[in-house]
Amino acid sequence: MPDESSNGCSSFDPEKLVLKLKVTLAADRSAIDPVVQGIMDVVRSTQCATGKEDAIELALSEALANAVVHGAKGDPKKIVECDVACDETRGMLIVVRDPGPGFDPGNIPNPVVGENIYSNHGRGIFLINTLMDDVQFKNNGKEIHMLKR
Repeated sequence: MPDESSNGCSSFDPEKLVLKLKVTLAADRSAIDPVVQGIMDVVRSTQCATGKEDAIELALSEALANAVVHGAKGDPKKIVECDVACDETRGMLIVVRDPGPGFDPGNIPNPVVGENIYSNHGRGIFLINTLMDDVQFKNNGKEIHMLKR
């Protein structure tokens, strides 16, 4: 995993990791749930994020769905990557990468304001920001880094 700035999604010390996963999936909506369940089975078995698993599971599911649907345009020939790392002092870091052109997260409308409340989409990033302790977009929006302490 790439080193990050010292605030928030900091670099994790490889010597202190209790969990490190690297998963790739075809950009197919039907691949999301099995991947999320597999990752969460490992997370639960390590007791890496005890009591926070539900928040992590939903944020992971939303991030992967965004990567598949928006980043890879649902093209199963394209690959979405997910890295998960956990250490006992910093918590859990999840990085999701997609092959898309990226986006500016600042241009995403707030889903809890005005007419956006009635929209049937556009809540994923809002949920991720609410559920995780630190969220950063990297590589022009092609990567999301999510930290749960």
